[in-house]
Amino acid sequence: MAEVRPPAPRLTFLGGAGTVTGSKYLLECAGRKLLIDAGLFQGPQTLRRRNWEPLAVAASDIDAVILTHAHLDHSGYLPVLWKNGFTGPVYCTSGTSALAGILLPDSGYLQQEDAEYARRKRLLGEDAVEPLYDEADARASLDLLRPVAFGETVDVASGMTFTFHPAGHILGAAWLALDLDGRRLVFSGDMGRANDPLMRPPAPLTAADWLVTESTYGDRAHPPDAPDEILHDVIARTVRRHGVVMIPAFAVGRAQTLLHLLAGLRDTGRLPDVPVYLNSPMAIDATDIFCDHLDEHRLSREACRTMCGVARYVNSADESRALNRRQGPMIVVSASGMASGGRILHHFRAWLEDARNTVLFTGYQAAGTRGAAMLGGARQVRVHGRTLQVNAELAEISSLSAHADADELLDWLAGAVGAPPPRQVFVTHGDAPAEAALQRRIVQEFGWPAEVPELGRTVELG
Repeated sequence: MAEVRPPAPRLTFLGGAGTVTGSKYLLECAGRKLLIDAGLFQGPQTLRRRNWEPLAVAASDIDAVILTHAHLDHSGYLPVLWKNGFTGPVYCTSGTSALAGILLPDSGYLQQEDAEYARRKRLLGEDAVEPLYDEADARASLDLLRPVAFGETVDVASGMTFTFHPAGHILGAAWLALDLDGRRLVFSGDMGRANDPLMRPPAPLTAADWLVTESTYGDRAHPPDAPDEILHDVIARTVRRHGVVMIPAFAVGRAQTLLHLLAGLRDTGRLPDVPVYLNSPMAIDATDIFCDHLDEHRLSREACRTMCGVARYVNSADESRALNRRQGPMIVVSASGMASGGRILHHFRAWLEDARNTVLFTGYQAAGTRGAAMLGGARQVRVHGRTLQVNAELAEISSLSAHADADELLDWLAGAVGAPPPRQVFVTHGDAPAEAALQRRIVQEFGWPAEVPELGRTVELG
């Protein structure tokens, strides 16, 4: 009688294909269904609508979720799974678990706010608008998290194990190696940078039979700017005008990098003697978590204390409103990084129309956001129903990305050169030009088979 071979593992791209958000990869192997990442689609409305579409697999049929890191485009769909019947473990690193504890409830709160806003805009008698999930759903889903140490091997099923390796992108970020009966499937997650000011470099890749890699910056290189020099120059000239430096910053990662750079300027006597405020409760919480994970970043305990002490923390809404009544010079770091919401908008209302002030952008500005419009030359922006004149100086630090650029991604992939080449590389998590550019370079420079999978495609890993 012929031997009955078990079916080959199947991988389905449920998100993160053709876009930098919504990362979800369904792996069916050894009778189990695993979801690698559970991210929200973000950005234009056409993408966000996908969050309401039924998933190609019933949530109750998923045996486990493995998260590469806590950013919402990788973890923010988890409460939806919980609402729809998923009760399995969610494996992640300790840092990811800690950050998810602040990111997911905040996401649920914002979902509620967005739904309430949509309800107010609808005509009487139309159907109610419901949030994707609420804060209570998000908090309930946190009970599913199962922290795993870097380097620890976890058995998922007979003949199937996984291991987290540091990716350096943000606190807790990991690239993932799944061993399937002697064959290895690797997910890059979001890859960090070798010379990041805060995070340690990614652990090197060694070998993979199949490889799923991100390509966020797959078609470009980060500029070689010295971010501390730009920060110093912007602050110095704004202070001379007795102005306010407003810095929209992502609460997790970017805010901590900025505090570290500001602390370095203060230590070397190059930071003017003006108050610095961190006006983002989430960024404050994330900074405290950062100092609880000294093994994952470059800072000593003393350097962490210095970073945490460089700014005055603004927690309550009343304190934030009081800050708007102050006059410069001063520095205010606040969310959100793309000026798409959060307390930075209240600061815009107070200070954007005053030419003495400066808005300093420090990260990627997605199309359709206020940040992108302002850097694109818009002289007016709408904030809370008001039209504001953009009279403040606009400045940008474009070298602080936490994502590896194209050359850095290829440097990481080159760790597998010398081992048997991958059977297939799948290039994901990028806009179409970035995915295509990285795919071409992998083929040309390594000679590896590489493709850009379409959303919804299923491949057999045979």
